[in-house]
Amino acid sequence: MKILVASHTYIVDLNCEKLRSLTQIRPDIEVTVVVPKRWNPGGVQSRKIETQPRQEGRFRVVPISNFSQNNQGLLSFGAGIIPLLRQFRPDVIQVEQGAKALGYAELITLNRALGLKAKNVFFTWWNLPYEVKFPLSLLESYNLRHTDGLVVGNQDGADILCEHGYHGPACVMPQLGVDERIFCPEPQPDLAAEQGIAPDEFVIGFVGRFVEEKGLLTLFQALGKLQGSQNNRPWKLLLLGRGPLKTRLQALAAELGIGDRILWIESVPHADVPRYINLMDCLILPSETTYQFKTLSAAGWKEQFGHVLIEAMACKVPVVGSDSGEIPHVIKTDGLVFPEGDAAALSEKIATLLNHPDQQQTLAEQGYCRAMAEYTNRALAKRMLSFYETLF
Repeated sequence: MKILVASHTYIVDLNCEKLRSLTQIRPDIEVTVVVPKRWNPGGVQSRKIETQPRQEGRFRVVPISNFSQNNQGLLSFGAGIIPLLRQFRPDVIQVEQGAKALGYAELITLNRALGLKAKNVFFTWWNLPYEVKFPLSLLESYNLRHTDGLVVGNQDGADILCEHGYHGPACVMPQLGVDERIFCPEPQPDLAAEQGIAPDEFVIGFVGRFVEEKGLLTLFQALGKLQGSQNNRPWKLLLLGRGPLKTRLQALAAELGIGDRILWIESVPHADVPRYINLMDCLILPSETTYQFKTLSAAGWKEQFGHVLIEAMACKVPVVGSDSGEIPHVIKTDGLVFPEGDAAALSEKIATLLNHPDQQQTLAEQGYCRAMAEYTNRALAKRMLSFYETLF
């Protein structure tokens, strides 16, 4: 089977592990990844990326000249995509830029024009209801009408596309897996000592951006309630990340009397993130749905997956998450879930782990087993291949 995947996501080599794994499942599988030749991620990474080709046996990355260098919906490819399609003749074409992507319409059209007869598949993360107005409505309708299979990062996204008229095969799975060679249980006594964490202290962890929608204000309120209880083990909060909410969080911590219990760790290289997760006795993802954000066709945000959950699970760190978006579907019964924005309920969940080491250990083991069975790159590759086979 020949598989062509197009997305700006795979400019980053680390993100390619799932696709590399596809070629290791069977000797007849070839994977060609099409990425934009130039890309400007924006945000903190303002430097424009010039991508380079890579060839590793039956896996390769091919940069193609592109239109739009920082908008995934408008990303489309230059004439170089045509000889590549003619030469490779894929059986599956998967475009990971969303339902309204111009690049997906382009690949659908070329697939038909060149007589390739490949199965058209797209991936999306979008998980909030939206309205599409003309002319985007024509573009989405064309894309959905010619889609043979949908890979979607969350169940909400699958339900929404059903409302928009897609009733074909669908597979719910994240875009990227967790690398179990990097995210694995590994005690960090030296790092703990360096950060002033005593052996008897219970470490509550958070990894992510310091913004309101990540639920940090609720987490601090929950810890304020935890502080008021006299029956808890000594604890500390380890925050790994940065963002505009930090000053407000510091003021709230002082007000709640928990400022001396907080470790503020600025963003570290990705390779060091597992070391800090391994300091944690539990990881919290208290995300909260918001409708403050707006795009041309939709408003709002809710947690699309929560990749840090499976990274923690792979490190045998039990997880606690809100019920925002996909979080409860990721955690299931292998962690604890609380109603988003409910500080009292979150405080209770943290106290449960803090005061019951046996339950903490049980959830750590359950989460680890699920991460290894369902969320490694190889596990995702197998699931993706099985889905592709149902399309023929």
